[in-house]
Amino acid sequence: IPFLWALSASFKPLSEIVSGENTFIPKNFTLDNYKQIFFQEPLFLRWLFNSVVIAVSVTVLNLLFNSMAGYALARLHFRGKHFLFVLILAVLAVPAQISLIPTFLILKLFGWLNSYQGTIVPSMVNATFIFMMRQFFVNFPKELEEAAALDGLTPLRIFWHIVLPLAKPALAAQAVFVFMGSWNNFLLPMTILFDPEMFTLPLGLNSFKGQYISYWNYIMAASMVFTLPALIIYAFFNRYFIQGVTFTGGKG
Repeated sequence: IPFLWALSASFKPLSEIVSGENTFIPKNFTLDNYKQIFFQEPLFLRWLFNSVVIAVSVTVLNLLFNSMAGYALARLHFRGKHFLFVLILAVLAVPAQISLIPTFLILKLFGWLNSYQGTIVPSMVNATFIFMMRQFFVNFPKELEEAAALDGLTPLRIFWHIVLPLAKPALAAQAVFVFMGSWNNFLLPMTILFDPEMFTLPLGLNSFKGQYISYWNYIMAASMVFTLPALIIYAFFNRYFIQGVTFTGGKG
């Protein structure tokens, strides 16, 4: 119901939204809100571009690094493996807000404030999904890897050509969660981005709210545009997403 109300409000003028009438069908249907954000708001398309670049980059890097780390913890034998796994589990208990100030100071030291790398690099790995991928690979049939090794494949080629293609359900579930988290991320961009041209969509939407007036018609229209990519991603990966959530909770 809140989503349907927001969709309806995106086609209403501001006066109708703030009138107090709870109607789902706009009395004065208008496309001016969408025209405003796309053609009159000079930075909206830049905010959309920034969000796409950051969310896609974060998702791709997480899929790669979390999968590699999860596979190493599940299959490889090396000194300190158990300690590293316990350390990753301990990270899950640390709220992201606690690391916000250290992250800001490190990015300032590197000169990465107000930059793409400043928003991408701190989010390119995630302890939750390292654990999830580890659980998936623990249940992965070893016979396939052993057969590939007998054919002369190196561990890296086994991982890249045998394991990853068969891990699509887990990767799809991870992709949905990571993309949604990055796409909706507000706290980190708000902390390190200062130039309006570098804003992501959540920060840009917040700029429509003023001290004396909030342009809810523009906020609702921009919110619909903001929601669309997430719905497309979920619809595309839905089948794999359900399988991934089912398959990654097996034995430890």
